[in-house]
Amino acid sequence: MGIGIKPYPPEKKGKVQRIDSLEGKKEMACQVRRDVVRMLTMAASGHTGGSLGMADVFTSLYFGILDHDPHDFKNTFGRDMLFLSNGHIAPVWYSVLARSGYFRVDELNSLRRINSYLQGHPASEADLPGIHIASGSLGQGLSAAVGAALGKRLDGCSGDVFCLMGDGESQEGQIWEAAMSAAHYGLGNLIGIVDYNNQQIDGEVSSVMNIEPFADKWRSFGWNVHECDGNDIEDIIRVTGLIRSEKERNKPSVILAVTVMGKGVPFFEGTMPDNTNWHGKPPSAEQCEKALEILGETSFGDF
Repeated sequence: MGIGIKPYPPEKKGKVQRIDSLEGKKEMACQVRRDVVRMLTMAASGHTGGSLGMADVFTSLYFGILDHDPHDFKNTFGRDMLFLSNGHIAPVWYSVLARSGYFRVDELNSLRRINSYLQGHPASEADLPGIHIASGSLGQGLSAAVGAALGKRLDGCSGDVFCLMGDGESQEGQIWEAAMSAAHYGLGNLIGIVDYNNQQIDGEVSSVMNIEPFADKWRSFGWNVHECDGNDIEDIIRVTGLIRSEKERNKPSVILAVTVMGKGVPFFEGTMPDNTNWHGKPPSAEQCEKALEILGETSFGDF
């Protein structure tokens, strides 16, 4: 949290943007990746790999799945809510929040600066639109999402609660305590999405602390389990639609979204053991320039 920062001014609203076509969503995902690369380069710190890898998931959510109002996000009655547990990939979240209208796009150039609203991990104290809770202490986000989903039920409120998590943080016991309680309360309005890239800051998840058989673990804890290509917008929207179309939703659901860390820029992609350092490393100015050339210009414009 910045020193002495004041709550985000409500008059600094962004321009609400809707995208109907699949091609438009793909172009937005490319713009989000451009935003991420530029933001991290300007900040000279932050997490490149996971932010790029989850650009398609976030774009799918904010431009194709969520029932949300960027200019009235605190009014959650009848709307969807989203919690980010693996808060270190905040840059990709900030990008889609700005691009969909929660706050002005030019705020993106302030990532990780002193007194910035866009801290290295999401912070709730500044009332940045779109952020319900501070996050980044791994393993804790699902607990908050369980509480929100249960609260919606108690209030007789429609809308789903989404929780984004990393596969590495699923090594934490609190994830499974929250998973157990979600099943116990039959929270069919809770949808977890796991960034299933088998990468964490110390290397491959399977080597650091193996979580397999991952899907079977979720099933054994009472969840419906789905899998999708987390870098395919059409597949993400399709699988989420299947969950939401079920007639009786009396169990929580989790989507294992298979992604490539650093997706979109080949020299950032973390599919090789010697490339996992991009988990928490920002691009240099030269790397940024090369990455932006690869990603190409979009019609949405730079910040």
